[in-house]
Amino acid sequence: MALTGLTIAVLALQGAVTEHMHSVERCGASALAVRRAAQLSGVDGLIIPGGESTTIGRLSGLYGFREAICSLAAAGKPVLGTCAGAILLARRVDGQDPIIPLMDIAVVRNAFGRQRESFETDMAIPALGAEPYCGVFIRAPLISSVGAEVEVLASYGAGVVFARQKNLLAVAFHPELTDDLRLHQYFLNMAAANR
Repeated sequence: MALTGLTIAVLALQGAVTEHMHSVERCGASALAVRRAAQLSGVDGLIIPGGESTTIGRLSGLYGFREAICSLAAAGKPVLGTCAGAILLARRVDGQDPIIPLMDIAVVRNAFGRQRESFETDMAIPALGAEPYCGVFIRAPLISSVGAEVEVLASYGAGVVFARQKNLLAVAFHPELTDDLRLHQYFLNMAAANR
């Protein structure tokens, strides 16, 4: 699927912004760091990066991103939330109020431990192909339950770590921290199909 001409926004309030932008560009699309909600006009999709979910959530409300992201998703544009981004998209978050509750998932923050318990592991993700995918887990959340419309794309341990609900993707790990572009390619194919 041709990715030329696609512009993917990366929410640039905090977190692994540059790494996601590089991955998008290596796949052949354009990446745009967005710091104002108005910049989401005309983009083909949005990535909400990992970082500190409380900080990103507070700033997204302060700068009007919550409404803009809901409008973008309602228009069918794909939204990818990685790590903290997955927490932002969840309808239910253990121990706190939801932030941008678009996906019918429940998440547990820091389910795999704190920073010192970070790890990498190979996982089977059939939607990305037969080769194992290396998941980088850093203070990662766990998707503890999913609604009827949510497709589970990968599980690890006691729960789900990659899920899709129509044009929305939630990923517990950090695909931007590997050289494997398949997950970004999957997301960009969604954006191309929606264009």
